[in-house]
Amino acid sequence: MQPISRRAALLGVVAAGLAGCARAKQPPPAASPSAPAPSSSVPAPTVSPVPSGKPSLSPVVDTRPRWPLTGRLLTNPGDAAHAAVAVKVPDNRREHPQRGIDEADIVFVELEGYRDSAGYSGTRLVPVFHSRMAKTVEPVRSIRPVDIPLLSPMDALIGNTGAAPWVINYVKHYRAHLEGTLSYLAMKGTGAYGTDQSRVYRLNGQTYYDKATVCHPAVLAQQTRRFAAGPPHLYFPFASTDAEVSAAAQGKPGRSIKIPYKGDGYFMAYSYDPRSRRYRRSMPWGPHVLADGHRVSTDNVLIIQAKQHYGKLFHGGGHDEPLHDIIDATGAFSYFNRGRYVTGTWRKGAVTEPFTFTLASGTPFKMAPGQTFVELPDTKARIGIKG
Repeated sequence: MQPISRRAALLGVVAAGLAGCARAKQPPPAASPSAPAPSSSVPAPTVSPVPSGKPSLSPVVDTRPRWPLTGRLLTNPGDAAHAAVAVKVPDNRREHPQRGIDEADIVFVELEGYRDSAGYSGTRLVPVFHSRMAKTVEPVRSIRPVDIPLLSPMDALIGNTGAAPWVINYVKHYRAHLEGTLSYLAMKGTGAYGTDQSRVYRLNGQTYYDKATVCHPAVLAQQTRRFAAGPPHLYFPFASTDAEVSAAAQGKPGRSIKIPYKGDGYFMAYSYDPRSRRYRRSMPWGPHVLADGHRVSTDNVLIIQAKQHYGKLFHGGGHDEPLHDIIDATGAFSYFNRGRYVTGTWRKGAVTEPFTFTLASGTPFKMAPGQTFVELPDTKARIGIKG
């Protein structure tokens, strides 16, 4: 998203007296709200290198079906014919421990929006479930503007507790690709949400539920037939073989990662564990541990750096909406897998278009199949990497 403006894109929303998050240059028109969602549930094939010693005039095409969000091989394509469900999860220390995010295919890490006295914002997570559905995800909070361009390319539902009015209109504008109206209040009585009574608390005579709302993704998906065909294509450019993974083929040692979100004093961190071949995640205060005692870890860490700022024109609800400029934009990325990493350039077009990636070497980028944490720090963030 480029710097926000009342005259900027989301012209359909501006007509209703609101504004969106895009460049001053209008992106390609979004699909009409009444237009049918893409129905293809078979991910696009990937291209693999020709085996050594067997020259060919054309590359070998891997046509094996894969889970769209993890790239793992899929035995029965019909198993992927259901909607992906994202859930908004708060990430401040007082809102931990969380539940269920370790079962997500992709977890996005973005700005929360509530700024401290120094003007810095904490983080909020967006775990996305498809190949597995966590039974319970908690706590649950509200939608942020960047969720729309992150989730629209995969045709997803999003569990949430609401959003600022203009953000709700932004979601509705792209409802051909994102269902965000199935909120906690809208779904009362369906079993899609619940309350963890052990996390309800009282402060200054008032009762608060901000740490206590839970979401049941599989139940939420049953409340609509939208996007029942599943995500329309692979979200990332996955490799067909271990040797094809960019970090293995061209990478440098990268076993320790530190990603700042509040200047240089508030880090999300990862450390590579060679036994599990996964990166273990840490919060600024220590290991990232869930309510069941499980340490959060991931196969892939993808860092997409984009300009961060705040929607001052849309102040309300106690905070300015946090914005990440990823629409019609480009920037630097770093990718980590199995203790090695590569860098390059990411690009994204319109809201509904996926990211594309090019390595610094100019060659195509390929990720290892598996779970991915996507960190979205600012362009000025100094990423700490140790081999």
